[in-house]
Amino acid sequence: MRIHFIAIGGSAMHNLAIALHKKGYQISGSDDVIFEPAKSRLDKYNLLPEEMGWNPERISHYLDAVILGMHARIDNPELIKAQELGLKIYSYPEYIYEQSKNKLRVVIGGSHGKTTITSMILHVLNFYKRDFDYLVGAQLAGFETMVKVTEDAPVMIIEGDEYLSSPIDRRPKFHLYHANVAVISGIAWDHINVFPTYADYTEQFDKFINTIEAGGSLIYCKADKDLNEIVEHSKADVKKNAYAIPEHEIVNGITYLLPERTALKIFGDHNLMNLNAAKLVCNELDIDAKMFNEAISSFTGAAKRLEVISSDDLTNVYKDFAHSPSKLKATIDAVKTQFTDRKLVACIELHTFSSLNKDFLKEYAGSMDNADDAIVFIDLKSFEQKRMEPFSEEDVREAFANPNLKFFNDAKELKAYLLGLNYSNANLLMMSSGNYAGFDLPELAASLKR
Repeated sequence: MRIHFIAIGGSAMHNLAIALHKKGYQISGSDDVIFEPAKSRLDKYNLLPEEMGWNPERISHYLDAVILGMHARIDNPELIKAQELGLKIYSYPEYIYEQSKNKLRVVIGGSHGKTTITSMILHVLNFYKRDFDYLVGAQLAGFETMVKVTEDAPVMIIEGDEYLSSPIDRRPKFHLYHANVAVISGIAWDHINVFPTYADYTEQFDKFINTIEAGGSLIYCKADKDLNEIVEHSKADVKKNAYAIPEHEIVNGITYLLPERTALKIFGDHNLMNLNAAKLVCNELDIDAKMFNEAISSFTGAAKRLEVISSDDLTNVYKDFAHSPSKLKATIDAVKTQFTDRKLVACIELHTFSSLNKDFLKEYAGSMDNADDAIVFIDLKSFEQKRMEPFSEEDVREAFANPNLKFFNDAKELKAYLLGLNYSNANLLMMSSGNYAGFDLPELAASLKR
């Protein structure tokens, strides 16, 4: 098979390219710019394009298929050439389905917790040396790539994103996988640039349920009222299984599952609900509760999901991918609940299209109230890159409805403020889907004053 990737440098795209290369396919690709770690990974497998940029001469009748990344535009010259030649053009979720249509497909959807639930399932399957394929949205310890596709694995675990599939396919990715076992972790409005109203957004999850194969299973969060209404009214031919927070206790900053008192390396209500979702999926894969608990006790979390940067007896520093209002609140609440006697300094970088949309900003009201020191940072370049109208410090304060909130749009000033705080018996939580204008978080953590 000869496959060409347009926009091969994307997170999922370069991982899929490597996975297909390992499967024996002949892979080529193009992009206008490729960043690390994709650049080094592609180079390792001799898949890095010799020249950056788009060249229609790369497209010919010899190709069996073209996979189109979301980064490409509809006027991309390679895409136009492929269309003129009548080549089969896939989005990457379409091609993932092609690779897994003869397997049992587990698809994890929802506005939050997808990567963590997927990671937990992979960890447990790996613990018991099960044979499986996967697509996950973060780099995991023990897994070289974020995508694996083989001929023989009987099951594929897929993180199902609700964002669009490609520039020419406006369907949400998770609609294309046709799950046998599906998870919906909850619904919290996101991607306002694509789904302008809450109703538009929730509709995608209703449609997702209808894509589940007849007789399949739907595992969903009982705590989400709107999700429960959607599931209750769905006429899809699926088994419905709700989950909630498992029984547990917290002792000296460690969470234990009850009644077995299984010690966990993770914490927080959302992580515990994610754990129960993963447990139900694993039960569908013939891993019982006792086996699951034994395996999950060594799970340390997905990258950038309450990831520990540094830790000692007085101070923990975490980084987290939280960016939407519900994720922000849940992450702050988790750290405060786990360490009730410690002050919490919490900083969020507004970076996504939704969070930088002035109309959406009011959704953040009250989301940082549980932090002792609440900080919002915006890199002004983010507005420029996304071609969006900047808003002021006053707009941010009003939207968050927090009179004590501190605002920064200069990375140096933010860093100086953070370094000037006293972290004796205090935790620092840095949240962003960006990079704080190039912050070196480990270096920052090592420099904190007591």
